[in-house]
Amino acid sequence: MKYIFLLLVTLLRLNAATVEAPILSVDKKNNTVVIQIDKIDVGMSGFVVHHISKDHSIVVNNAVVESVDVNISSATLKLLTFHMLDNDSLPKGKYTAEVGDKVELAFAYNRALLIAPSEEIYHRITQSVQTQWIHPDLFATILSYTGHPSPLKSDFEKMSDATSTGLLFIYLDKHVYTLDMKSFKILNISNAPLEASRRKTPFYTRVEKIDSSWWDWGEGTNEMKSYVPYYYKLLLKYNENNQELQKLYAQFEKGSRK
Repeated sequence: MKYIFLLLVTLLRLNAATVEAPILSVDKKNNTVVIQIDKIDVGMSGFVVHHISKDHSIVVNNAVVESVDVNISSATLKLLTFHMLDNDSLPKGKYTAEVGDKVELAFAYNRALLIAPSEEIYHRITQSVQTQWIHPDLFATILSYTGHPSPLKSDFEKMSDATSTGLLFIYLDKHVYTLDMKSFKILNISNAPLEASRRKTPFYTRVEKIDSSWWDWGEGTNEMKSYVPYYYKLLLKYNENNQELQKLYAQFEKGSRK
């Protein structure tokens, strides 16, 4: 099917080896760095590796591609706090990104999580596309721990850290959205003309119920009322400049009012 081919092309492109590039300049005021690179997608994430000595190195920051200048083959990356190896029992270094440090992008892009509204759609996609799929039951467990029956971006970040998963796929309204799980930026949108006879919220999982937090009534603690509108709004919140997403959402809104 056409959508399987498009997903396969996307995965073959994104599942390439980790992209490495040295830092050319550091802007400490804006907390950004510039790297020299031929081709990269806005929204791809990774980390900065600082070499303490010839044989020892340390990760000092997460990094997300903010913009790409194809004319001079460079990219600007936003530096963020690195949490994957947090441990309160160990000392924290005060190293910062410097010129000459190495940026590694597309880390763990060979592992993916699929959010789908039904078991049938979940299995049709995962059985057709070869990658290392992380089962959504694990994500449901993380949501139960955080008390979020409606997942937030921060929950996907926790999932990425806990399982070393780089890519997120969301099936939504006959399309599959490919995202960097940490930045939550859309990397690709593929057609997927599949129908869900019944939609399960917040997504297909064998976990019967995701409990909400009784001590916190903030965002994410209410049960999801409807699958499609929720994920559209979550995607739009972090991809407000994605014109294709806006067009698809406008079509959905128009159709839902009929």
